[in-house]
Amino acid sequence: MNRRTFRQSLLLAALGLAFAGGSAQAQQVIKLTAAAGHPPTFLWVKTIEDTFIPELDKRLAAGGNKYKVEWTRAWGGTLVKLGSESKGIADGVADMGIVSTIFEAPKFPLQNVSYYTPFGTEDMELVSRTVADLQRTMPAMADAWTKNNLVYLGGMSLDTYHIWTKFPLTKLEDLQGKKISAPGPSANWIRGTGAVAVAGNLNTYYEDIKSGVSDGALTFVTGAWGAKLHEVAPYITKVNIGSQFAGGIAMNKTRFDRLPPEVQAAIRGAADAWTAQYAKAQAAAAATLMQNMLQAGAKVSELSEPERKRWADALSPVGKTWAADAQGKGLPGSEVLNAYSAALVKAGTKMPRDWTK
Repeated sequence: MNRRTFRQSLLLAALGLAFAGGSAQAQQVIKLTAAAGHPPTFLWVKTIEDTFIPELDKRLAAGGNKYKVEWTRAWGGTLVKLGSESKGIADGVADMGIVSTIFEAPKFPLQNVSYYTPFGTEDMELVSRTVADLQRTMPAMADAWTKNNLVYLGGMSLDTYHIWTKFPLTKLEDLQGKKISAPGPSANWIRGTGAVAVAGNLNTYYEDIKSGVSDGALTFVTGAWGAKLHEVAPYITKVNIGSQFAGGIAMNKTRFDRLPPEVQAAIRGAADAWTAQYAKAQAAAAATLMQNMLQAGAKVSELSEPERKRWADALSPVGKTWAADAQGKGLPGSEVLNAYSAALVKAGTKMPRDWTK
């Protein structure tokens, strides 16, 4: 080998070593497991696949491609069951995922404030943003996540609740003596109307109505379509009891705190994008599915504003009662209730009743 060839070989070898060393240091692979109790047929899970993960990949690439996330997906209760997601993520069974605060009220009591301010807004993004703002400004709400070893990343709300019945509903008196499926906090939206609240869930509503256990159900469009409620309760009355905060994406706090700051920022940014996209997708789906039910033979009407107010006025002071109960447990229930209600009104929501009184 002559001197020139030898020098070229050394140069190529040096470049090769430099390239190999640079590439080895260029990208760090982070393995994360995401879980949900619901399957991806539900938009809050589907949009993790379609929005959150791609948005995080895009942000990491734009930041210099120093980090890459490899995902393990565990949807539909395959790793953590519905209602126990917070524990599964906190314990490290999964790194992050959907936490349904609606099913974990003992751990997240203040997050359920929307269920005690019925006849509010149908704007899902507004509801999620308002709860997120409260969690940033009220330590007791933020602490609900921290003390459970979780970092809250973004919220989800359900489309507004309406009523599906076997009978036409044009005035409050039409509910007299009827049995309406409305479990948990939503039972408060029935008591006082002359109707009786019946326990159940989307898995039981169809058979309950068909068999006469109930005469209808209070629920949201996207849930009602999946349960085929229009087949047994063809009268759909738009009451607009309001969009309800149901939970959000959370991450194991220990795991999150150990991530590089750039990755933490990218995750938060991706979660913001997920929150906005989920609200848009859910609203669009609700509109489409309502039309589908109409085309399938459902009779859709809208309760007049005077009757809607009569309904709201007939209820007990559910907001004030909820706030007082929270105060009795050492939680700032009244402060949360007042702040949440004020935020909706400031955003232009016309509340038929002031639930703080």
